[in-house]
Amino acid sequence: MSTILYARVSTAEQTLDHQRTHAEASGFKIDEVVADHGVSGISTRLRDRPQGRRLFDMLRAGDVLVVRWVDRLGRNYSDVCDTIREFMRRGVVIRTVINNLTFDGATKDPMQQAVRDALIAFMAATAQANAEAIKEAQRAGIEVAKGREDHRYLGRKPSYTREQFAEVRGLLGQGTEITRISKTTGLSRQTVYRIKNDPTEAEAALIVWEGRGKADLGVQ
Repeated sequence: MSTILYARVSTAEQTLDHQRTHAEASGFKIDEVVADHGVSGISTRLRDRPQGRRLFDMLRAGDVLVVRWVDRLGRNYSDVCDTIREFMRRGVVIRTVINNLTFDGATKDPMQQAVRDALIAFMAATAQANAEAIKEAQRAGIEVAKGREDHRYLGRKPSYTREQFAEVRGLLGQGTEITRISKTTGLSRQTVYRIKNDPTEAEAALIVWEGRGKADLGVQ
């Protein structure tokens, strides 16, 4: 039996080391890391990701699949639900780093199965709603950033990275308290509140400074 961490690394600032460290700090003993790079989790099913396909081939009954959150397992509500249920049918245990949730097919009690399935559905729906909220904030942030394209006023450089911003948004979407988000992400409570209270402006600041970095490097 193996414990496998599946990670999706979609930006340059995200690293496997960070995700593995976070998982191990939460008490998981990871035997192997499987990761997809530069793949959109919103538009691409797990089965259609190169390393996602590998998971379906390698996982066996008794193995534990660790993911940061259920959104790593699909692009939308139905996809996440289908993926979790298929792995459970195979005897694979799914565990999340955030909130330490466990999904498995061990129970035969119909009431416990109903509660488990309801929790899966709720978590999958929350993941999709959060992804849609992030996309909307990105669209709004891009519009705000366009007004600053001349870079005459950049504002203060964000004290958070793209990865931290996404993590904060994800945890907020799951109803996680501010103090816990601050501890998990390493950001101050003030920064977390800033992202929470004005995600559009927080996104715009990232976009503008990322754009300046590319300009400095001569990247088109």
